[in-house]
Amino acid sequence: MPHPNQPNNNAKAYAGLILMTSIVGFSFIFLKIGLRHAGAMDLIAHRFTAATLSLVLLWVLGFIKIPRLSLNKAKSLFLLSLFYPLLFFTLQTFGMKHSTASEAGIIFATVPVITLLAARIFLKEKTTFLQKIGITLSIAGILFIIYHSGNLSGETTLKGVLLLLLSVLAVIAYYVLGKKISVNFSAIEITVWMTILAFLVFNGWSITSHIQSNTMSQFFSPLAQKEFLWAVLYLGVLSSMLTSFLTNFALTQIPASQIAVFNNLSPVIAIAGGILILGETLFAYHIIGGLMVMAGVTMTVFFKHSSK
Repeated sequence: MPHPNQPNNNAKAYAGLILMTSIVGFSFIFLKIGLRHAGAMDLIAHRFTAATLSLVLLWVLGFIKIPRLSLNKAKSLFLLSLFYPLLFFTLQTFGMKHSTASEAGIIFATVPVITLLAARIFLKEKTTFLQKIGITLSIAGILFIIYHSGNLSGETTLKGVLLLLLSVLAVIAYYVLGKKISVNFSAIEITVWMTILAFLVFNGWSITSHIQSNTMSQFFSPLAQKEFLWAVLYLGVLSSMLTSFLTNFALTQIPASQIAVFNNLSPVIAIAGGILILGETLFAYHIIGGLMVMAGVTMTVFFKHSSK
């Protein structure tokens, strides 16, 4: 049943998505900064510690209520959380160890296109001929980048590209599942419990690994670096907790395919930030492949399917 304030809620959802994609665009840069001081799993653990502490603070101050969780709801949330945040952030962070912020942004631009493919397969949505050309062009752009990345010995490697592509698939699975599961949950309910689960899993994984290797001091030492703390706060509070809430709220209001379209803003920010802040250099194959991806995404977005 439509909510009485549906138009207003839709406007809030779209405004939230613009903010979300802006935050995600800069998150690639803060990931690279964080990885200067800590390993991938330690960084993920610290970011979800920051996210969980921010939720606890909001709860203590009375801004949010932490809802109770039944067994049936827990099963659905665990399945959703498996793809996002667990698989998504693991694959993304390890992928960033072997890639640049700019290239990660280009790969992330394929989310709307692959979401349409998923909608065609799982939701039986039809696409136009021009959309099919756009999808093909975007995939060709990514394959072009993968081919040339595999022949380079620099910071970008084939492993990094593949891990980032897998993180894209994980977030798309989250969009599809989240659209169905969100019917039975509020946005804050999903955000709170998936954040707490990620906090427990990633910290448990990282701390256990350090205990086994007798390197526990390495888990805490990055926290002494101011640059690392700022990166963790950005990644945890803004890029984990806030973006999760904004996405979960949007999933309760508008179609998943429209949410995916807003990811087009993130790669532009990521590429610009990578060049201006991190001093990254775009190779010719990045530019060619990126233009192919963006052209394909543009065709896919503007030539929407003609039938529901």
